[in-house]
Amino acid sequence: MPIHAVTEVYGEDGLRALFEIEIEAFPDAERGTLLRAERVASRLHAEDKRVREPYVNHLLRVAIRIVRHYQVRDPEVVVAALLHDAVEDHPGDLADLASDAERALGPRRAPLAVLGRAFSPRVAELVDAVTNPAYDPARDKQEQYREHVVASLEANPWARVVKLSDFTDNGVGIIHTTGPKVRKASAKYAPLVPQLRDFATRPDTPLTDAVKAHIVKQLDEAEVRFRAILG
Repeated sequence: MPIHAVTEVYGEDGLRALFEIEIEAFPDAERGTLLRAERVASRLHAEDKRVREPYVNHLLRVAIRIVRHYQVRDPEVVVAALLHDAVEDHPGDLADLASDAERALGPRRAPLAVLGRAFSPRVAELVDAVTNPAYDPARDKQEQYREHVVASLEANPWARVVKLSDFTDNGVGIIHTTGPKVRKASAKYAPLVPQLRDFATRPDTPLTDAVKAHIVKQLDEAEVRFRAILG
């Protein structure tokens, strides 16, 4: 059953159950870390909504896709997938957990330092790579978003894995979005498809050829949907 179909039929509880099934093959210590990351993500985003569903559903789908469809068994990448929006959406909540030394790093670095301490510096690095920067109000916000995505993924092949799953959930999943956000999101994401297709197929992107082909099919599907929405 497709991951979005699990969401439609079984909701948040079904996604949590599927996540636990997908991580059963991980060693006990790694599985414990993944479950702890899922709990942290759930607490941080407990009040957040994503159109008509709890925001944590999106985070679970991104993580499940990486394990189930991308065949990734790197626990730090899966942790980063669960927490990929934590710094962007809840920097203050994370900063509240920071030490004095971590707070001195500033509003952007302090939350990342908390994640680095709680999980690993690499988790913090991956989350940082997919976290949007502060935008220059004098420039187009969406143009800056796309520039950041390209620059950060150029520098970090493993961050591509997290972003590709995130983008697939937003892009292919655009049909599960309602209201004005449908067109707005399509206009934001559509110009990125060619660049993400390139990143997905690069030799240094740490995925198998079969997985890369699967991702390209997903990106093609998202592109068709964006085109239909935008006209």
